[in-house]
Amino acid sequence: MLKPEEISYIRKKLEESTKPLFFFDDDPDGVSSFLQMYKFAGEGKGICVKGKPILEEKYARKVQEYSPDIVFVLDKPLMEQEFANAVSQEIIWLDHHAVQDIKGVKYFNPRKNDDSDNRPTSYWAYLITKSDDEDVKSDMLWIAMIGIVGDWNLLLADKFRKKYPYLLPKKIKKPEQALFDSKLGELVQIVDFNLKGGTSDVMKSIKVLSRIQDPYEILEQTSPKGKYLYKKYMTIKTKYEEIKQQLNIDKKDKFIIFKYKDNSLAISATLSNELLYRYPDKIIIIAREKQNEIMMSFRSSKQVIVNNLKEALKVTTGYGGGHDHACGGCIKVHEFDDFIQAFKKTFE
Repeated sequence: MLKPEEISYIRKKLEESTKPLFFFDDDPDGVSSFLQMYKFAGEGKGICVKGKPILEEKYARKVQEYSPDIVFVLDKPLMEQEFANAVSQEIIWLDHHAVQDIKGVKYFNPRKNDDSDNRPTSYWAYLITKSDDEDVKSDMLWIAMIGIVGDWNLLLADKFRKKYPYLLPKKIKKPEQALFDSKLGELVQIVDFNLKGGTSDVMKSIKVLSRIQDPYEILEQTSPKGKYLYKKYMTIKTKYEEIKQQLNIDKKDKFIIFKYKDNSLAISATLSNELLYRYPDKIIIIAREKQNEIMMSFRSSKQVIVNNLKEALKVTTGYGGGHDHACGGCIKVHEFDDFIQAFKKTFE
């Protein structure tokens, strides 16, 4: 867990900052973390780091352009040392993936104290920005739950149910049920699908989302902002369903391996999560080919697969990592067949 003094330190830095810059991951957990901390600070700018799990050196240029008084990095599993070297401002990195060792940053990760504690970044963001006044805090709880459930967790569920019983019924006992069989899960998918597409469109959706006051504003489309987010969700959902139609699943094979080409729609993580829910006994690899690279998403409900991924990556020039049962990687197109063969061999 994060220590109380660590939570207090991050909160104090948020309170004192007048021009924070936030880099965050392009998934519901990352966006939820950003929205909570941005709303708490009341100032600043957010940059969604899309496509790769690593914060690369090139993003240091964004820091120089904005000239913030502090930099926050939220829910990014990896960071290039060159990025930290190029930034003169204090960097606070809040994450919950495998522990990293980057010099020159203030690194906060619950797994530093307990490697089994991988509670979502959005949960820690909630504790950091938590108000003693529940009325003031109420607009943050549903935002936190988007990230928490999006990351397959049910933390804060009891508190959430008291305010939004319709969105998360008591019969929902597991995170995957919440994600695929509840209105809260639909809300998570709406946010997730609004993170698809070009960076400018994604940031527009996030800006709109930062001005939403209530989840029903989106689910029931009670405002122009809610209608905007829901309309984009339906557009992406149509494309998502079209890609799903290409799946050909062999029920006898313990692997589901699906590769698709798309330069604009990254749905690997979303699809792998859904397939894991539908086929819990399978090991799932969803691979998206874009230009000369293949971005992959891995899932398994019963086996720890992150070490298998790291072992198989040795036959490539790629990289990857993540959680024990949910991780990702990136390799070159010509390396795919060798990688799959190596990955399967690690299970023998």
